[in-house]
Amino acid sequence: MNVSIDQSWKKYLISEFEKPYFKDLVAFVKQEYSTNTCYPKGGDIFNAFNHCTFENLKVVIIGQDPYHGPNQANGLCFSVNDGISHPPSLINIFKELQADFNMLYPKSGNLMPWADQGVLLLNATLTVRAHEAGSHQKKGWETFTDEVINVVSDQKENVVFLLWGGFAKKKAKLIDKTKHHILTSGHPSPLSANRGYWFGNKHFSETNSILRDLGKSEIDWTIQ
Repeated sequence: MNVSIDQSWKKYLISEFEKPYFKDLVAFVKQEYSTNTCYPKGGDIFNAFNHCTFENLKVVIIGQDPYHGPNQANGLCFSVNDGISHPPSLINIFKELQADFNMLYPKSGNLMPWADQGVLLLNATLTVRAHEAGSHQKKGWETFTDEVINVVSDQKENVVFLLWGGFAKKKAKLIDKTKHHILTSGHPSPLSANRGYWFGNKHFSETNSILRDLGKSEIDWTIQ
């Protein structure tokens, strides 16, 4: 695994790359990618950081695991490559977006335009074996991504964290609530959304309202 991560993040994370756990993680991922089909493709593993620079970061959305179907995962949580059918959670994200802004349902499920505007779409685990959900959990990724959240909390101010579902909400303990804004709701997966825990949260417009009040540019949530 080549740790090709944007320079803006390197000065904050370089010490992590030298730690024994991370070296073990790199060895594990290299072995997995050489002997199994894994996602996302190697060059996309750190896409969340390479499309959202540290300076540009305004919003963090936390996911759990990359999609494990062919050509789905592109290194951003909840996002899929162009031309790929939208997974159920992403469909519900887009339905909420539709209702929140009265906009058309997007054709593409690729969330790169969000990342490029300063939305860090961070999965807790950055790789997965094909068709085996959770197969790369507890190998070191969570230690690394928790440190990413710590760094953002410590080094930035007035970041909007969107914590969807029980797993993401547990990350709140890593965030300095006196400096940042935390919005929580149920997960957009059908199980949670259909029980009334997701739809109507208006997190997208609420995020823009917070950014507007801070004098920051809003996120254009439109996906074509």
